[in-house]
Amino acid sequence: MTSADRPDAERSAEPAEPAEPLAPAAPTVLTVLTTVDTPDVATELARGAVEARLAACAQISQPVTSVYRWQGELETAQEWQVLFKTTEAAYPALEAWLTAAHPYDTPEIIATRVVRGSAGYLAWVDSEVSG
Repeated sequence: MTSADRPDAERSAEPAEPAEPLAPAAPTVLTVLTTVDTPDVATELARGAVEARLAACAQISQPVTSVYRWQGELETAQEWQVLFKTTEAAYPALEAWLTAAHPYDTPEIIATRVVRGSAGYLAWVDSEVSG
């Protein structure tokens, strides 16, 4: 009988390989999307959030066409998207700030967890937001 044939209980205990040291936990980074009706408002929100260290950076996209129902009417509007990079820890403050600063009655504020990213970039986002 070879060692491969023996039941688990009979196998000799072999020393375990030393575990690799665990890397420090990466911060949970989020992208947060909102839309506004003018490029000037988009710039104000982007600059304000970064200045307040609620986001590490914000990107403003070219106008998009949004089609939606509002107060029972079908609407089509040109809007600018603002995409903020922040951390999960800073999200509640960013959401509260956006809600207060946003010109819409019901602003779109959608957060998506970043599943993967370069370690250096994620660390940079964390350091910029945590100040």
